[in-house]
Amino acid sequence: MKDFLSISDYTADEIKDMLDLAMDLKKQYLKKGSNKKIFKGKVLGMIFQKPSLRTRVSFDMAMRHGGGDALYLSPNEIGLGKRESIADIARVLSGYVQILMARVFDHEHVVELAKWADIPVINGLSDYNHPCQGMADALTIIEKFGNAKGLNVSYVGDGNNVTTSLMHVSAQLGWNFIAATPEGYDTDPTAIEIAKDIAKKTGSTLTFLRDPHEAVKGAHVIYTDTWTSMGQEEETAKRELVFPPYQVNAQLVSEADKDAIVMHCLPAHRNHEITDEVADGSHSVIFQQAHNRLHAQKAVLARLLQVA
Repeated sequence: MKDFLSISDYTADEIKDMLDLAMDLKKQYLKKGSNKKIFKGKVLGMIFQKPSLRTRVSFDMAMRHGGGDALYLSPNEIGLGKRESIADIARVLSGYVQILMARVFDHEHVVELAKWADIPVINGLSDYNHPCQGMADALTIIEKFGNAKGLNVSYVGDGNNVTTSLMHVSAQLGWNFIAATPEGYDTDPTAIEIAKDIAKKTGSTLTFLRDPHEAVKGAHVIYTDTWTSMGQEEETAKRELVFPPYQVNAQLVSEADKDAIVMHCLPAHRNHEITDEVADGSHSVIFQQAHNRLHAQKAVLARLLQVA
């Protein structure tokens, strides 16, 4: 592994290997309150074009837990592709730190960073996908249901970057992926074709619907995300008219499997895409999911730095 830009770049076995390592690192941390210092002498450079809570803190703490360090680079400090070319930034930072993570608007920016950097590059989020979130999601689902194939993972809402990574990791692990999205807000068609190719190898099925109630029938996982992502603020009023039927509420959850879990990548706009009753209810694993960002990213860092 040189870079971690998309879950679909790797084989199912490679994804499972990282998830197994994430579970081991989490158990080690929870048992001892720390991890082995596998990142000693390593510094992660963190490039941000977008604000962040979970991405910034989880990556920073992941490095600290492993004895390494992290350097935060704000949007104004770099001006990725504006103040200085991406190629130049990648080559300069390659001489200062051992690994890079970038949270960007345009997926091509993180692809170009990886092209020019001599060190590993991690996609911390782009408009195309969110692979680190997808790994944390998979870890959370496995903790609940084990490694069982054939789970039904239902996504309800906007077919965005989070949907892409959830779809790809579900296909890799042999889970059935169902998405209910309004017309005009479907998942990226190229991402769907990639998922179909993966599913042919793993036995996963992919289903795309309009009706959220149909999508959650038999669901073991119900997943949603904000109706308006960062960078889409001018569409907020329009989206507020389109998405209310896709709200994850108690009625919708009652139509899924009785042991279903409810997931949200956060931040949540409560009582919009998900109600307080569900977010704080017995089916919710949203905070376990958020905490698993830390452990899943430790595994990604470890494999890229070849220290575990």
